[in-house]
Amino acid sequence: MAITEYFIRFLQRRDILSERDLERLRAIQTTHVSYGPGEVIVPRERDAHRSCMMLRGMSARSHQLVGRPDDRVITALHVPGDFVDLHGFVLAGLEHSVVAVGHAEVEFIDHAELSEITENFPHLTRLLWMATLIDAAIHRQWLVAAASLRSSAHLAHLLCEIYTRLNAVGAASQNQFFLPLLQRELAEILGYSPIHVNRAVRDLRDRGLIRWTGTEITILDWPGLAALARFDPTYLDLERHGR
Repeated sequence: MAITEYFIRFLQRRDILSERDLERLRAIQTTHVSYGPGEVIVPRERDAHRSCMMLRGMSARSHQLVGRPDDRVITALHVPGDFVDLHGFVLAGLEHSVVAVGHAEVEFIDHAELSEITENFPHLTRLLWMATLIDAAIHRQWLVAAASLRSSAHLAHLLCEIYTRLNAVGAASQNQFFLPLLQRELAEILGYSPIHVNRAVRDLRDRGLIRWTGTEITILDWPGLAALARFDPTYLDLERHGR
């Protein structure tokens, strides 16, 4: 199977790809795998030989403390077009696992393909580096949001970010998107109890900022939601320029 167009859109949103770049990306051979809710996509392991990219649905980066297997912390959400564990290409292994959020589909890419690209395609190598740096920037912004925003604003920031990331690759539009997260999972992301998350969702609804039905979210007032969240998408590096 050929590489997902979502990743190509991710790159093209931020830089211009030459025909040679596009040809090489589309020549990458991948293995397509589907997962059910909560299934492990990438285990915490040493010496991985492949990395994965989101095709459909979402996944989460999950950490567990030693000696406390029932407790976990989610430190990232991955959407279509994200190169989920690209850093595993150069690290000795991952200190976390990646699990499916709802039903998810991914494409696995052998590290041999990535090695060939980094040896022969310097521009694509820089763009792969960029992708890992954006991933790190998102993580830093999550830390800032957790330290500075209260529950409703913190949730609003997450919703603004996820919609912006989905919209950037063509996976969401018209202020509507799907978020297949249980309230328990939202609590693990935001660091609150499920009760506090429920109150935050109700507060955003009562303010007329969102409509949330099942897994479908409609942002009714983007300026209001972004203002509450103090959302500035600069950290997502969405401007196109040469790299």
